[in-house]
Amino acid sequence: MGKGNYMDFCDKCGSVVVPQQRGNKLVLVCAKCGKQKNVKKANDFKITVSTKRKTDKIIVVSKNEKLDTLPKTKVQCPKCENPEAFWWMEQTRASDEPPTRFYRCCKCKQTWREYS
Repeated sequence: MGKGNYMDFCDKCGSVVVPQQRGNKLVLVCAKCGKQKNVKKANDFKITVSTKRKTDKIIVVSKNEKLDTLPKTKVQCPKCENPEAFWWMEQTRASDEPPTRFYRCCKCKQTWREYS
């Protein structure tokens, strides 16, 4: 496997090789064909892992949840016709589809949903 300035490439297929920890050894592994080569100087490579984390707050609602922590909106209850309900949103379908909005009546606790 040949060594480039910032990346290494596989001698067999030309794809990028990446350093991977295998036990206590560091090896270069081809991303395409899987060919491996031992690294002579482990200090030449650095393995880093980065992750992205959403900072959005998620509200989980159960039937026993205290409702006064949820936001309210003006919407008419289909059961008792009360004009105010608590609401929350959930992703109930595929991630490429809009979320479902749920309502729970402030008076009779009837729960219903609205699809976007």
